[in-house]
Amino acid sequence: MDAFSRFGALKASLRAGVDFRLGGWSHRGVAVPKILIVDDDEGQRSLLDSFLRSQGFATLTADSGERALETLARTPVSMMISDVRMPGLSGLETMRKARRMFPVLPILLVTGYADVRDAVGAMRDGAIDYLAKPIDLDELLAAVRKFAQAGEGLVPRQEEQMPLPEGVVAESPIMRGLLRDTMLVARSDSRVLLMGESGSGKEVLADLIHHWSARAERPFIKVNCAAIPEQLLESELFGHEKGSFTGAIQNRVGQFELASEGSIFLDEIGEMSPALQSKLLRVTQDGHYRRVGSNVDRRSAARVIAATNLDLESRVKEGRFREDLYYRLNVVELRVPPLRERREDVLPMASKFLAGMGGGKSRLSAGAVACLDQYAWPGNVRELRNAMERAALLSRGEVILPEHLPAKIPRIEPRVERPPDAARLEDVEREAILSVLKEHGYNRTETAKALAISRRALVYKLQRLRELGFSVDPG
Repeated sequence: MDAFSRFGALKASLRAGVDFRLGGWSHRGVAVPKILIVDDDEGQRSLLDSFLRSQGFATLTADSGERALETLARTPVSMMISDVRMPGLSGLETMRKARRMFPVLPILLVTGYADVRDAVGAMRDGAIDYLAKPIDLDELLAAVRKFAQAGEGLVPRQEEQMPLPEGVVAESPIMRGLLRDTMLVARSDSRVLLMGESGSGKEVLADLIHHWSARAERPFIKVNCAAIPEQLLESELFGHEKGSFTGAIQNRVGQFELASEGSIFLDEIGEMSPALQSKLLRVTQDGHYRRVGSNVDRRSAARVIAATNLDLESRVKEGRFREDLYYRLNVVELRVPPLRERREDVLPMASKFLAGMGGGKSRLSAGAVACLDQYAWPGNVRELRNAMERAALLSRGEVILPEHLPAKIPRIEPRVERPPDAARLEDVEREAILSVLKEHGYNRTETAKALAISRRALVYKLQRLRELGFSVDPG
């Protein structure tokens, strides 16, 4: 029975006296989600109101964005469904204002204008989904049942607490904002395009999208499109039939088939050849594809998450990337900032990496901290991780000094705030130790005798100078 038939049957059951308390919060004693419907078209508003009530939901209606915001201010709701094109406040403007009041309120946008730019803008601003008129009531009902949980969005919150998986660091405001957007996007089934420099963490973001989605228990398949030869990539993605080409000695299941009802991550999507782009376009349009050497259509419901470090818009203009595929993939675009734009993450991330290396005993000296903090990190997170792995090995699990870092990272003496007199005394002592040490060929015993201190005291002072970035060894 389709949605319209169910609608008619349920209206009849309502007239027969089925126990629905449609104006309130309960259906036979069970909490019922309340939906706010916003549309300036009275007929459309009435249709959605009647249909959702027939499905057991409580509803409120508003004929404008302004009235919708007034309703939200005085009445808690579980979800809002809004038309996009309305006089006064548009649906997009209403959604943005509602988001400031209720950051996690699910908002579904509806429009009679199938405009891609509006769709992209809506998803970027936090819509859970975007439906075109005439509305498919089955599709609408699925979205409402998925997101309108009783009590959702009742309390305005400044920021949702995000359960970050182990190893994910986000101390900087720019990353916290990106992760908030990611959580909102993850709840929908929309395709996502991740943009960002190589090594910036696009794969980590893809992991989070799947982890926070309703598909988290389903397969998550990753494919690096640049790492697989072009002639094999089609088979990798879609599979092949036995005998379809030389070496095809048996049937092969492709990654789209393995992803099933889960997610598939296509990394370095900008490297894909034009011929394969057309095949990818079809599977993103309707989920259909064919194995290499087969005439049988197969279907995958996998959610596509793509990533690239290239400027796809420029490649589209140059004719090197299909424009239609670009818009199919770029329903929602998330940009991962380079590490130099989120310096607050550098030291916590470095400490996190060290905790998992060399038994977790390595620690950063003040000199190493100053070097890490000032470096631009052109290789982003990947470069930082490699630098920490190298440093942990060279330091043998002890204090990491500037000389343990890669040579291209500039050596910087840390700034230490000290009282003027103490600073002068320390400077004098330091210069004396370094001068006598050099004079005695870096021999610790002879240097200690010349300074009239114990060798143990000298070794301690030299260790402190080494941590501050001074050279206390030959060469």
